[in-house]
Amino acid sequence: MIMTNQKSDDLDCPLCSGVGGELLFEDAICRVVLVSGEEGRSFPGFCRVVGTRHVREMSDLSAAEQRRLLDVVLATERAIRAVQQPDKMNLASLGNVVPHVHWHVIPRWRDDSHFPGPIWTAAQRAGKMRKPVDRNALHNALHAALKTT
Repeated sequence: MIMTNQKSDDLDCPLCSGVGGELLFEDAICRVVLVSGEEGRSFPGFCRVVGTRHVREMSDLSAAEQRRLLDVVLATERAIRAVQQPDKMNLASLGNVVPHVHWHVIPRWRDDSHFPGPIWTAAQRAGKMRKPVDRNALHNALHAALKTT
């Protein structure tokens, strides 16, 4: 029998077993991934900031880990705003489906399919399709924003 320090829910965690998108940044505390699939097409520039350690709540992190994670969330928001110029940004940390600390950093436009509601609710209209995010521009903007944290 192999012994592990991981709890049973850690072993099945999709954020522990995979990157979860296209990697834009990673350090010892967290990673930033560009979301793909339908969410990425509908909300180009949508990123997730995922904690490296499998913990369920922000308060399970040390004060230094909390500060770093939030600094990266805010740098990600600044980078998306610079590249995508959305009407609004949404930040969400729910974890009800995947109980692993992660933040959704979502650009929103008044004419997107779900505005003003959350992206996880029913669409309110077809929504304007936007061109895909310029991945290199977002990567560069993110790294520039991180230098100021």
